[in-house]
Amino acid sequence: MSETRPVAVLGGGAWGTALAQAQAMAGREVRLWARDADTVEAINQRHENPRYLPGARLNPAVRATGDISAAVAGAGVVLAVTPAQTVSGLCEVLAPQVAADTPVVLCAKGIDAESGRLLSDIAAERLPRNPIAALSGPSFAVDVVAGLPTAVTVAAADVEAAAALAALISTPTLRCYSSDDLAGVEAGGALKNVLAIAAGAVIGAGLGASAQAALVTRGFVELRRIAASFGARQETLMGLSGFGDLFLTCGSGKSRNFAYGEALGRGAALEGMRLAEGVATAAIADRIARERGIDAPITQNVALILDRAITVREAMMALLSRPLKSET
Repeated sequence: MSETRPVAVLGGGAWGTALAQAQAMAGREVRLWARDADTVEAINQRHENPRYLPGARLNPAVRATGDISAAVAGAGVVLAVTPAQTVSGLCEVLAPQVAADTPVVLCAKGIDAESGRLLSDIAAERLPRNPIAALSGPSFAVDVVAGLPTAVTVAAADVEAAAALAALISTPTLRCYSSDDLAGVEAGGALKNVLAIAAGAVIGAGLGASAQAALVTRGFVELRRIAASFGARQETLMGLSGFGDLFLTCGSGKSRNFAYGEALGRGAALEGMRLAEGVATAAIADRIARERGIDAPITQNVALILDRAITVREAMMALLSRPLKSET
């Protein structure tokens, strides 16, 4: 790791572009890999990404390429910012391209839908020569690209490696805390997306802010139970990558997952909406909870709603009709 070597950002969507912008604004050389040729051209020629971040002016130091080998050549760190369900394939492509010992930081939030494994486990298997880390926390791309103050967590299994990466990625406006609880940071970031869909659905269905608050609070209990089954520490889940991210995404239309849930609750058409990672995560989180004997009725009902097996109102009535019990 070195601040003098380029930062490779893999993924030309909103979050990848925002992270590239943050690094460029800090004076670092940035190479942004994107699959879409029009996005590459727009970034290099007009310093904008109209498809994913319309209206945002990018630093000219953000240089895009469609060649992944060119993006990672000589890089001091690689930020992998493609959607969670593509991480396995990305790592297979990346393996022969990236130099040994170059840290790869996973910036997507999700659980692999096929295997039920955390993304870091898959990346470690596909990239055995590279240190694996994760970046997660309460952050909207539109805020980061605009240089607004944001704090996130960078986690790695080795505490010193996590601290070094946090220092490397931090900028004057993007503050990175470090953690050695990789499972906790990943699980918190993934599972909160399911609850953001639920929160949006409650508001979209007109069930009110009181119902939203109750659902998010009780949903956080489920998040902590499921995350603990991955080995997450409770103090991590109370931090930026758990409660902090939950707080941000469960109450704002800027959240793709909240917006998706709100449209679902209103009965609006979902075709053409931005990718909501929680859609894939809900089904696998429900399966994990059932297989591991974890009581997670909200997660289960979100999965049923997304499968169109029940409506939002039916789900809420089912939750309200559960036997009364002590909160703690």
